[in-house]
Amino acid sequence: QVQLVESGGGLVQPGGSLRLSCAASGRTFSRYAMGWFRQAPGKEREFVAAITSSGSATYYADSVKGRFTISRDNAKNTGYLQMNSLKPEDTAVYYCAAESSRGGLYYQGQVYHNWGQGTQVTVSS
Repeated sequence: QVQLVESGGGLVQPGGSLRLSCAASGRTFSRYAMGWFRQAPGKEREFVAAITSSGSATYYADSVKGRFTISRDNAKNTGYLQMNSLKPEDTAVYYCAAESSRGGLYYQGQVYHNWGQGTQVTVSS
């Protein structure tokens, strides 16, 4: 099992940028695929982005493609979500998730058994 802690959320104006971090501990992070999800008030959790354990492949929800970039630094046991051109509809609690994997790339939330506590992102003028 791996423990995850997100950071980097906050209040940003429309069009602005934020970088979220997901610090992992407890197991070898490089053996885990990682994903980012978000949940807005009154809405279901939705997939944002995913990356393989090695970082060789990524996958994005259509709503964030071209604006968000998922990455990871296995030497630092940390994953990232760079968010550019933010919109008010990006406002949500953002969660990182990890699952032991041998090259898998997962967009389904139910695949992941390790979750962080979430970090709030608010996009507003």
